[in-house]
Amino acid sequence: MIKISLILASIIFSMASSISQAEVISITDPRYDVANSTEGVLRPVRGMSMAQVVQQFGPAEQQGSAVGEPPITRWVYSDFIVFFEFNTVIHSVVPH
Repeated sequence: MIKISLILASIIFSMASSISQAEVISITDPRYDVANSTEGVLRPVRGMSMAQVVQQFGPAEQQGSAVGEPPITRWVYSDFIVFFEFNTVIHSVVPH
């Protein structure tokens, strides 16, 4: 009876210890964060209009059509990609 109790206790303990372990996964790796400055890649910032982007950075190499509601448009430049909601920049990224 004691032997069975010890076996059950060790099984329960091993199950509890495996449940309490967790792996930490980093979604954003800081090594890939490219500064929006002269040291990094200068690119449009949130709130700029399409006209301001064209004025400052020139025409895009590719312009996707608006998708979804609200409409999201993607412009591809050689060094970065700009995402617009309606006519306003919501995000710009540097592809890896």
